[in-house]
Amino acid sequence: MLYAAKVEGDKYRFGEFELDTARHQLLRAGEPVHVEPRALDLLCHLVEHRDRVVPKSELLDEVWGDRFVSEAALTTALRTARLAVGDTGSRQQLIRTVHRRGCQFVAPVTAVGDTPSPSAGTEQGTGAEKTTADGPSGGDRQTIRFCRAGDGTRIAYAAVGSGPPLLKAANWMSHLDLEWTTPVWSHWLGGLARKRRLIRYDERGCGLSDWVVPGFTFEDWVDDLETVVEAVGLDRFPLLGVSQGGAVAVAYAARHPERVSRLILAGAYARGRQVRARSETESAEAALDLDVARVGWIHQDPRFLRVFASQFLPDGTPADWDEFTAFQRQTTSPSNGVRFLEEFARIDVSDIAQRVACPTLILHSRDDERVPVSQANELASLIPDSQLVLLKSRSHLLTAFEPAWDEFLSHIDAFLTE
Repeated sequence: MLYAAKVEGDKYRFGEFELDTARHQLLRAGEPVHVEPRALDLLCHLVEHRDRVVPKSELLDEVWGDRFVSEAALTTALRTARLAVGDTGSRQQLIRTVHRRGCQFVAPVTAVGDTPSPSAGTEQGTGAEKTTADGPSGGDRQTIRFCRAGDGTRIAYAAVGSGPPLLKAANWMSHLDLEWTTPVWSHWLGGLARKRRLIRYDERGCGLSDWVVPGFTFEDWVDDLETVVEAVGLDRFPLLGVSQGGAVAVAYAARHPERVSRLILAGAYARGRQVRARSETESAEAALDLDVARVGWIHQDPRFLRVFASQFLPDGTPADWDEFTAFQRQTTSPSNGVRFLEEFARIDVSDIAQRVACPTLILHSRDDERVPVSQANELASLIPDSQLVLLKSRSHLLTAFEPAWDEFLSHIDAFLTE
């Protein structure tokens, strides 16, 4: 089917973004933004045809071609495209949905010429701006490799971006490939890989690492981090730990003070919920929390899984919680999901945290509904050379659309360049 011609141009600027449709690349403030290919195709088509409302049927034809997909796939791609450019379905400041008709890119756009006019040997002439590009950078591609832990478990790890390294300890739940397509994690990857080489891995039992494993303990997780460090060939490096990955990072830093130059802990805790319970009421609450999650995972009951998701994203919509739940289901098996939760509750690094010798930045949402801020305070009191920054948020995992997210990245950038 033939559709209206595109508005002329190969490069388009809107806000702090530049979209190069010829190179299939999106930049934000000059830095590559990783976007799932289908979502990027959709974004390119909307920007190129921004002078009109693009019907859903046209988007399905142009993005998926002859392949049959449901409108749910289009909805997911549209959500991902909005996320990549800082928009949401509720705001619709850049991509507007027109009921029963389709979608339109409505933000102001400047078309940028790829080459100057023949008469423009200098900055004068047609006003077209010459830009240089070396093609897709490391931020657009990741390399996934595998290594084996001491017990034979296969661990998947990946690197993306260029510059000094930042190693991220694994956390709940990870999938090296699918993380790029979920609104839960995609902005984390893009933000953390700016101007640096981000290295991360799937912990045993989930993602692309082996799901059936001989050991499933906290010590196994620390050993897996050691395995990845050796496989990548890192000598001395900054280490990031998010949620329970923070405890793994603390244990590694205490075990290898000569390797970790700086430590960043986000939404982390020293003691799992069962360990830190100090009364019968707290013990009962911890047991109930685990039972709810266990029922949800074993029976794959969306009602219980949504309760769990809402603790991570308390200000999210039901659609956000369902997205989070769907992602979790793709990362591991129900039995492994339960094993993870049981082991998380037993974590305790309070006795070794004082052995962390490197400068440490502790970032925590002030009203975190999954891990209370008291755990951040405890970490700050235990780690000698630490600083605590509390962020105005209720989220355990910061979303791309809250002010705390940019503040979070700014603190990390400043800390790593000190």
